[in-house]
Amino acid sequence: MNPVNLKQLAQELNLSVSTVSRALSDSYEISATTKAKVQELARQLGYEPNPYASSLRRQKSKTIGVVIPEVANNFFSLAINGIEEVARENNYHVLIYLTHDDAAQEATIVQHLASGRVDGLLASVAGATQDFTHFGKLQARRTPMVFFDRVCEEFATAKITTDDYQSGYQATQHLLDAGCLHIAHLLISDRLSIGQKRLQGYHDALRDHGLTPDPTLLLHGTPNKAHNQALIQELLQQNPAVDGIFASVETLAMSSYLACRHLGRRIPEDVKIISFSNLEIADLLDPPLTTITQPAYEIGREAARILFKAILKNRPTLPTQSQELKSKLIKRRSTATL
Repeated sequence: MNPVNLKQLAQELNLSVSTVSRALSDSYEISATTKAKVQELARQLGYEPNPYASSLRRQKSKTIGVVIPEVANNFFSLAINGIEEVARENNYHVLIYLTHDDAAQEATIVQHLASGRVDGLLASVAGATQDFTHFGKLQARRTPMVFFDRVCEEFATAKITTDDYQSGYQATQHLLDAGCLHIAHLLISDRLSIGQKRLQGYHDALRDHGLTPDPTLLLHGTPNKAHNQALIQELLQQNPAVDGIFASVETLAMSSYLACRHLGRRIPEDVKIISFSNLEIADLLDPPLTTITQPAYEIGREAARILFKAILKNRPTLPTQSQELKSKLIKRRSTATL
């Protein structure tokens, strides 16, 4: 007697072959009633799946993609470590793509990945991105996707972030407590939720202290470090009363150090600086940099854990799986009161 195949099961149940296949693989797309009917008939007829054919149908690459703005940033280096650990536990490879904070480059990369090169995607969005439709191509293919750190709020998927609003408020409050009254905020993007939340925390802390936010003290950074230094020098020259700088990313903090040194502005005597940063050598800077340190490794690991749960169990990634992990203020001499 010839073994029963998917086509025969489908004919018996008056269902499509794809529906029967998804029911047998416990897909979320198939109702519990249909799953029960398919699985019962498969048991009665002695259906045995062909592992080789099943593998071909699934077309699993055993690879996940990771799209990030840059790799020089210590946050992303640590996040990748967390991601790779989970990938190794699941016998998967990791492909890392850098957008260099360029929206067009990001769209090209995601278009490439939508061709089926990876089984899932972890993404931290480029600061310049305004149109997120390229990520929709992955969703249309039912490719599991998790955003981390710099997330896209438009997509109904899991997002792993830190407490950006509260940390932005806390960073500004720390400068205010240190005696600063004219605090500049340096940000990469106010288009993404990460930038918006940190900016809102900055604004609210100022208002709660009886200060009106000054739009001339907001500076939008660029991917070019030399340009950032020039912009910060210009800001300090045009606003000599600036006595505090809150940098939303560590590259802008480094540019602030160089700008202050070039202008002869002493840290922390003339200008106090705090930054979101996972910089391992923050203690070795002159002076040591006060930081809001994110749980970068844990963010990467948690994002990967959720992604592999979706890949291995043939489930979607859902907004209800989103998590917000806490960052930590580490006080150092760059904000010291003398």
